[in-house]
Amino acid sequence: MGYILLFIIAVVLLIVIVVLLLPRRAQAKVVGICEAALGQSKKKKENKAKILELLAERGEASNSDIREYLGGLPAGRQVSDRTVVRYMNELEEEGRVEQIGETGHYTTYRLK
Repeated sequence: MGYILLFIIAVVLLIVIVVLLLPRRAQAKVVGICEAALGQSKKKKENKAKILELLAERGEASNSDIREYLGGLPAGRQVSDRTVVRYMNELEEEGRVEQIGETGHYTTYRLK
């Protein structure tokens, strides 16, 4: 009888521990996801600011010029063509840059 009582107590304690710890792990995962999103947002703002600096220095720049510039900065990582296009579209929508040329290889950007 004593072993059965100990077994029941052990099972109850195990269930209580799992129930109490599970939400904390889930919360930690959510916080980690939010931190990652904030980090990406910060990096995006920094990259867009660097693009504006490049355009202020050079006057005009192509997608590949911008990719090279962002990839060559300290702590920089390779930026894709599509990412640069997305950044430039956002800067255009904000009214900060304008696109010269339609699309393709000969497209450049400059400050408005």
